[in-house]
Order: sequence, then C-alpha cells, then structure tokens
Amino acid sequence: MRWGRRLAIGVAGLMGLMLVSGGSASDAHRIEWTWAEKKREAERPKEPLLPPLPTLPPTFERPKTDCRKLRCVALTFDDGPGPDTERLLDMLARAKAKATFFVIGLNAAQYPDVLLRVAEEGHEVGNHTQKHLQLTSEPDKAVDRELDATNRAIKSVLGFPPTLFRPPYGATDKRVERHARDDGMAVILWSVDTNDWENRDSGVVARRAVKGLRRGSIILMHDIHPTSVDAVPRILEAARRKGLTLASVSDVLAASEGVKKPKPGKKYLGR
Repeated sequence: MRWGRRLAIGVAGLMGLMLVSGGSASDAHRIEWTWAEKKREAERPKEPLLPPLPTLPPTFERPKTDCRKLRCVALTFDDGPGPDTERLLDMLARAKAKATFFVIGLNAAQYPDVLLRVAEEGHEVGNHTQKHLQLTSEPDKAVDRELDATNRAIKSVLGFPPTLFRPPYGATDKRVERHARDDGMAVILWSVDTNDWENRDSGVVARRAVKGLRRGSIILMHDIHPTSVDAVPRILEAARRKGLTLASVSDVLAASEGVKKPKPGKKYLGR
C-alpha cells in the first residue's frame, strides 16, 4: 500500500476517533501535520556520511635536522596545498630533503590528505592566512579571522596549530606581528625571492634559487605553480653539489639565529 493511501486512511481514522471522543479540530490537524512530516522525512534522500578528517597520532613529533652541524638552507612553498604538491613531495622524498609549507586555510581544508602527508614526511607547516589577503590593509577583526581560520584548518588535520606564519605578499607591520604573537606564531619572510609567480619558467626559477643557495638562506617559492615544482630537481641537485642540506625553517633558524624555537611575533628573514 502506498504512503499516500496509508496516510489518508490513518489520518482519517485518527481524526474520526478524536472527534467522537471530544478532541478538537486543531488536535486532529496537528496529527495530520505530524503524519505528513513523517512521510516527507521517509522520502527525503539521506545525506552521505562524510569520512572523518585524517589526523596525526597525538605522540607525533617532527624529526629535526641538526643545522649546527650541517650547512642548511630552508626551501619554502606558499599558497598550497594544490594539485602539484604531491609531485613535489615525491621529489623531496627522493632527495631526503625537508621543506616548509605555508598553507592557505581554504586549500588545507580542500586537500587534508596532502597536508597530512606533508607533516608525516617530516616537513614543517605554517600559516599563510585563509584567503591570501594583504593584512596590513585589513582591520583587526579581519586579521584575526584570517589567522584563526587557518590555524583551525591546520589543527583539524595535524592535531596542533602552527608556530610559523608568513604574511601574504610579505606585507607586515607591528600590528600584524602583534596578532601573530598573540596566536603563538613567528613571522617568517625570506632572503631569496624566486619571483616564480611572475616568471612561469622553470629554468629561470631554478637559476634564481640556485644563485641564492647559501647556509641560512630562506628561499621563497609557490607549490601551486607547476613550473615552480618543475624547477625543484635542479635546485636539489645544486644544493647537493654545494654540500647544503635542505631543512625546515625552524631548524635553519635554530643554527643561524641561535634560537631553540622561533619567537612568536618576531620577524625572521634568513641570510
């Protein structure tokens, strides 16, 4: 028997019983509405259950590189994760190199598995805001939203918030640095800019990065550009020839700045 017939018979029967027993018409209408709602609920398509976000185990610790003994350089990538990030991770894994990824909150939420792999393979993760706004031109509330939303996106996957922050466009001032300090993050800029966002030529990008390869340098790149990822093998090979080790920003600063941990709110540029 179809829902409609069952509903009509059931409602009619109940209404009749209620009216005979002294129930009001409004009571009968309430019963009719309840039956109709149950029918709609039964026919409404069920939303699929989303799988839980991947997370690191609570005991996870990022492996450290002793840059006091090794000649270390920090290779950093902004704006991801993206479609080419896993290809980049494959390259870094083959070279046993570590990097730092300053991620956009929206992309971290879109590629949680990639973000998890970044951390699992020993790379460092930093905050690069939620929507890549120039924070020096934004009010305090917007700065808070940009930092907090990205910290939450990262923590939802890794289980802990980042301790490093890179402002979009490198635009920072005392106010932005105060916000970073309040969120427990050091402000990380760079000493070598490959301008890979402007020149989408892997040869040009590689030459600029290689020219700046020196102990303590922080090199800026973007893993959202395929041409930038294409440049990485030449950078890794040049670093190997120069006897340099690719390490995280925190490990490079531990040697070049003599800090055990980058200080929240302080700005670091590398050498």
